Formats: sequence, C-alpha cells, structure tokens
Amino acid sequence: MITRRMMCAGAALAPVSVLSPLSAQAQSSEARFAQWLQGVRQEAARAGVDSSTIDQALTGIQEIPRVMELARNQPEFKMTWDRYQELVVSNERITRGKALLKENRAAIERFAGPAGLPPQVVVALWGIESNYGQRLGDFEVVPALATLTFNNFRAKFFRQQLIAALKILSQGHIGLHAMKGSWAGAMGQCQFIPTSFLAYAADGDGDGRKDIWTNKLDVFASIVNYLARVGWRPGLRWGDEVSAGSGAGGGGRIVTPAGAGGPTFRTTENFKVILRWNQSDFFALAVGLLSDRIAA
Repeated sequence: MITRRMMCAGAALAPVSVLSPLSAQAQSSEARFAQWLQGVRQEAARAGVDSSTIDQALTGIQEIPRVMELARNQPEFKMTWDRYQELVVSNERITRGKALLKENRAAIERFAGPAGLPPQVVVALWGIESNYGQRLGDFEVVPALATLTFNNFRAKFFRQQLIAALKILSQGHIGLHAMKGSWAGAMGQCQFIPTSFLAYAADGDGDGRKDIWTNKLDVFASIVNYLARVGWRPGLRWGDEVSAGSGAGGGGRIVTPAGAGGPTFRTTENFKVILRWNQSDFFALAVGLLSDRIAA
C-alpha cells in the first residue's frame, strides 16, 4: 500500500519543475518579445530589407533594461541658459574646435564651400553632437530601438526608426554590432536618428558607404547635406547679440534665452535651419555662438 507519507517522500525526491513567479514572468516577457519581433520581421521585409539582414539583426536579440531606465527617468529639471552655455560652449570645446577646423579645413570646405556654408558651423555641430567624434553612444541601435518600441515608449516613432535602422544595415553602410548610438537611437559623430540618416547622410569619399561612425569625410558631407537640404542660405549669419530692449525692429526673431534682462539675440532664417536639426533655442544658439568663437 502506498501511504501518504511515502507519497510525500517521493515528491521530495522528484525534480522541481515549477518556475518561480519571477522566472515565469521573465520567460513570458521573452516569449512575448520574440512573438512581437515576428511582426517587425514582416514589416521590414515589406519595406525592402533582405531576409539575411533581418535574420542577422533580429535573431536572438533581447531587450535592454538600461534603455527603459533611461527612457523613463529623463531629468525633468530645466537647465538655465548660463549653465547650458557653460557646458556646451566651453573654453575646452572652443579651443579644440579651432584646432580641428585648422586640421580639417580643406576636407570640410570641399563640401561646405559649394553649399555656401561656413566651415565653422560644421565643426560646431560636430562638437556639440559628439564632442568631435568622441561620444557616439554605447548602445547597439537595433536592440535599443526594439526595446523602446516593444515597451510602447513613443512606439510609432521608434518603430519607424527601427525599420529605418534595418534598411541602413541592409544597404551595407555599417555592420550590425558597429551600429552604436544613444539609448534613443541617435547615431554616429553627427548623431542622426535612422530616418535622418536615410534622408540626409552622404558618401563623402565615394566608397559607396555612408559611415558617420568612423569616416570624417562622410560626417562632414552629411552635416553639410542636412543643412543645405533643409534650406541654409549662403552669406547669411545665424544671428547676432543685440542690446536688450532693441526689439524686432531690425527684422528677424528675437530670442532671450535667460529671460528679460539677459542676453538678447536677433536671429535669421539660418537660425531656423539649425532648429530643423534640433528644435531647441538653447541648442541653436549654442551652435551659432560656438561657430563664431571657433572662427574668431
């Protein structure tokens, strides 16, 4: 006869197959992510991405928890103009920008000259976006964008970026693991998001690739192409500082980044062009001021 005690003893010797709640939840999330990726595969295929690229890029990828930590915990404080300028238009960045403009002037002017774009503006954007190519971001772009989209963080926008990133890989511009960027998918030395890359990245050295990660000629050509395509007007400055209270009588939009009593800038149509790159008055002013100080 099998007694209750014997049944309990047998149960104690049997292997435990019940998952803990946490491991079951993790398996469930992984399964849902894998299933969700099937839809991405289908959409990428419809967008013209070849099956080899899709398999290489999406097979076995996993969510990146750090990406969602950064997405959900972006600082809410508003930096003052004085602090922003101190960080972004630092003396160190001005000094380095001067040296790099001198070192790369011929290469930059090869692209900037025909577009009527001052080379110092190219250097300023390069400096602000990636500290002259030193800060590119540590995240692999495809899993980062997949993480954001799967977790429904601005899902429509980031799904569009994910498909665009797969297109870039399929076109052979960069290898999968070399496609690094920020947690939000801004890539390379000019920090283009994937859709901006497809629209504006340029092949500066004629090798058939647009490598904004390691090829400075491609970086310079891409920055110039972006600004030219969105309406840069040759011969027109971005703006100038004017006396407080001068108003808009001289034409152009007046920008007072520190509020009443602070510095006042009268801007031009080319300031609007810089805003097409990043819709922040602080950013556009920093580009203009850094470019002026690099050229001085």
